Amino acid sequence: MVASRWALLVTTALVSAALAAPARAQGTIALETIDVVPVTPVAGAGGTGRSATGERIEGGGALSLAKVPFTVETVTAKKFEQDRATLDPTFTLARTTPGVNLSDGQGNSFRQTLTYRGFDASPLLGAPQGLAVYQNGTRINEAFGDVVNWDLIPQVAINRIDIVTGNPIFGLNALGGAVNIEMKNGFTWQGKEVSVMGGSDGRILGTLQYGEVIGPWSFYFAGEGLRDAGWRYQSPSEIGRVYADIGHRTLDSEFHVIASGAKTYFGAAAASPVDFTRNNERAIFTYPQSIDTAVGQIQVTGKVNISPTWDLSGNAYVRRFSQFVIDGNDGNFENCSTRSNFRGFLCFEDDGFSAAPGQTQAQFRNQFLILGPRNQQIPFRAGVPYGTVDTVRTEATGYGGTLQATNRDRVFDRPNTFIVGGSIDVASYSFKSASTLGVINPDLSVTTDPNNPTYGNIPGLGVGPIRTAGALGIAPSSVSGSNLYMGFYALDTFDVTDRLSLTAGARLNFARIATQDLTGFSPDVTGTHYFSRINPVAGLTYRFYDWLTLYGGYSESNRAPTPLELACANPNRPCLLPNSLVADPPLRQVEARTYEVGIRGSVPNFYEGGLLTYKLGAFRTDLTNDILQVAVPGNAARGYFVNVPATQRQGIEVAAEYTTGRLSLYANYALIDATFQFRGDLSSPNNPLADDGLITIRPGNKLPLVPDHQIKAGFDYAITPFWRFGMNMQAFSSSYFRGDESNINRKLPAYFTANLNTSFQLTPTVQIFGLVTNLFNNRYANFGTFLERSDDFAGRYVLNDPRTTTLVQPLSVYGGVRMTW
Repeated sequence: MVASRWALLVTTALVSAALAAPARAQGTIALETIDVVPVTPVAGAGGTGRSATGERIEGGGALSLAKVPFTVETVTAKKFEQDRATLDPTFTLARTTPGVNLSDGQGNSFRQTLTYRGFDASPLLGAPQGLAVYQNGTRINEAFGDVVNWDLIPQVAINRIDIVTGNPIFGLNALGGAVNIEMKNGFTWQGKEVSVMGGSDGRILGTLQYGEVIGPWSFYFAGEGLRDAGWRYQSPSEIGRVYADIGHRTLDSEFHVIASGAKTYFGAAAASPVDFTRNNERAIFTYPQSIDTAVGQIQVTGKVNISPTWDLSGNAYVRRFSQFVIDGNDGNFENCSTRSNFRGFLCFEDDGFSAAPGQTQAQFRNQFLILGPRNQQIPFRAGVPYGTVDTVRTEATGYGGTLQATNRDRVFDRPNTFIVGGSIDVASYSFKSASTLGVINPDLSVTTDPNNPTYGNIPGLGVGPIRTAGALGIAPSSVSGSNLYMGFYALDTFDVTDRLSLTAGARLNFARIATQDLTGFSPDVTGTHYFSRINPVAGLTYRFYDWLTLYGGYSESNRAPTPLELACANPNRPCLLPNSLVADPPLRQVEARTYEVGIRGSVPNFYEGGLLTYKLGAFRTDLTNDILQVAVPGNAARGYFVNVPATQRQGIEVAAEYTTGRLSLYANYALIDATFQFRGDLSSPNNPLADDGLITIRPGNKLPLVPDHQIKAGFDYAITPFWRFGMNMQAFSSSYFRGDESNINRKLPAYFTANLNTSFQLTPTVQIFGLVTNLFNNRYANFGTFLERSDDFAGRYVLNDPRTTTLVQPLSVYGGVRMTW
């Protein structure tokens, strides 16, 4: 039975192999070495390291890889094409790049957190953002929370992605590195392409792109659309993305006007209790949980050669972002205690909190009394599983730009590249949240209908937002604010000899973050904060041979606390995250110091005319004043942000790739040792082994959700001139649950997964293709945290196991057709 099942599976995979292919090689990198890489964000605007006539050059924010004293990982359009049916750039980065893993804290594969070397670029509001992300030279960490919404990036329009480490020139948040996304334009991609795909869970999607050069003008357009019912309950996905570029090129200049937009909707049902998923892998927890996001952006990029040795490049942008979240949750309500003199009315669970300075005990007790929109007290009713429907709306408008000059005059008759530039980013934002009292129904939906057939007419339901008497936690939030980020940088690379190059530079970062409470409930939110720091970088490279280079460097970087972190930093007045902002004691900025050393190289004609690229490197990043999100005793939904003295990420990476016209083969390994480097207590109220809600952190404890070991390998082979077939696999060691920073519970188990991709060229213009993900249908989780045990959750469920996890998508098969002409 099992053998026949696998025989059918393999046969299906091979037949679908007759179904797929990477698109034609327009705009992709085939056998050539990735020898020019970005060292500033501006390098990715309009084509990395390209002159006005299209040849590859140094300058303009790009350097020869042989002269770069830090790690650069590059993923090209050709690799993204193999995963077109996922429509998700993080999927490709995770399967190919050493040191990258994903964790799904929102229950939707399109909104996963990308972690590189233990640093996050996450769509989760409140996650510590340790990577700076740029698209065509524009920073796309959003203004409120520095979050990175990977679902808004059009995958089909990506030309290449470079992950650059140890380089503070990329500004704020580049603690663990920067992700530099270079998009296609009409000069780098020409042709017409339309593809239509479908497959598991009702997924249907289509992509199109068009690129053309007419005299000095170029035109490029891309569009993507997807609809997916989701493999779990209540987890649909809808994606629409467009991208357009008009370029103009002369012998001395190149300019682009770029417009892009995206709108996505996800029923992101978050992690599920292990007690549920044991019985049904599709199970979710409370809902609704939906995320509706939209973005629009206009950019202008340009480069001018003002002399034989000087060029001027830059960009300017306007970006509009909007997001609306609906989240059904457990209410954590109870009958008011007799001490409060409000016995018989509804109160917020008040265990574990302390009175704020100057606050009387009566005021402290009364602040937990739940009030309706007309300040009426809400009667408590025994046996009712109270819940809330929480809404969060975030709006932001940002604009700014970067101007940079590059000089290539010889110094002491030796080659030298000098880059100097400045950037400014300004954004205004608003953040509004509210909670409506409801009940948790037997199907775990949270409704606010006062005439609920199960629980009858319950006073206080369905009448609008609720709040506590003291405006704490459940109080509606309405906050406006603005960010001003400025930077000035200089970087010089000097060739001491033909083989030895020295690099040195620095960047000055300045941040002003201002917030204003608009409700009158939380005046402490109002404030203006300033942060500044000069971050140096220095390193060297030495080419022993054309195929062997030694590199090493030291750098420093910083990130300023986000508006969310600053507005929720008081343990005596915690926030119902991410719904309320209530207090803002000062947080210190995070500072990082990075050391790197390694060897790398490319060997042409290695075997049968193939190209071998390889690297071996070691790194260490020490952080001071790292910022963590901490839950408070008595309620894990309430929390605050706090500086901790020190954390550390260190490790080793080994990678090799071999490419010929018919075969592409890669393998890599990463050891990531991400640890806390201080001793102290943190709150983790739902950790089953915590001592009265507290866990003790000791130096050497592992950071949650970061596997120590990662192994990745894959191949793509042309079986015939018309048929290509590929397979890849990734294996990750175990990691600790979020909330188990003390490492006292069992871990998330180790796991591995494999994928197939294939294509068949029916005619010169038509190809059919297929993709199989999670080939062996492994049921593993890449995210886990804890919940509060309950004997009668929602009046009918027993939650004995405190663990909640997000299982990955099961075996899925997709196929489609692509037309190019």
